[in-house]
Amino acid sequence: MFNSPLDPRAQLKQEAAELAVQFVESGMIVGLGTGSTAIFATRKISALLRDGSLKYISGFATSQATQNEAQELGIPMIDTSLPLKIDLTIDGADEVDPQFNLIKGGGGALFREKIVAQASDREIIIVDDSKLSKCLGTLHVLPVEVSPFGWRSQLRYLESLGARPVIRKNPDGSEYVTDSGNMILDCDFGPIADPANLAGKLGARAGIIEHGLVIGLTSDLIVAADDGVRHLRATSS
Repeated sequence: MFNSPLDPRAQLKQEAAELAVQFVESGMIVGLGTGSTAIFATRKISALLRDGSLKYISGFATSQATQNEAQELGIPMIDTSLPLKIDLTIDGADEVDPQFNLIKGGGGALFREKIVAQASDREIIIVDDSKLSKCLGTLHVLPVEVSPFGWRSQLRYLESLGARPVIRKNPDGSEYVTDSGNMILDCDFGPIADPANLAGKLGARAGIIEHGLVIGLTSDLIVAADDGVRHLRATSS
């Protein structure tokens, strides 16, 4: 299990997440990320609320799974219409390049994660060093969320861009469905030479709801490694 105290990689993730939580201040609206690394941050925020170190925090979840856990942990959550901006979001990533561009969506929440990231004043990404890459697409396929309506057209379009798309399935073999009721095509592009260009082509296509390329949104990167945890800031931040 990812939260086992015997798992050294999980311990590194927890250390990175807890460093990220140090930037949370009382009174903030905080975006709560999805996945095995980001959940450590949600749990730490809950603990700080319980002991009074943090007060008047409101959370906004990037997925239904995070929403459910945050509510169980007693974190006050705001309406999903998101009437206010988000002060800070803590989330994970599947792959990070030297420019802090990301591939996200391994957990299936890429659409909501990107909405939250774009609404945030500060986007803190926490990863272990196995997620660092010289070129996106080297370590992880690119998730692309598509409408079930006419989805084969999107599959052919992705193939025309050089991808090898595969329909995401659940462990029992059934088709994976996102929180928004869509499909995910996991697309192997190989190393992506120009992520911004590919993001533009994907974003312009009707039927593609969202893609997992996150360009220029990360303000902070916290990396856990065997020799410690590093906090890096984007040069434009």
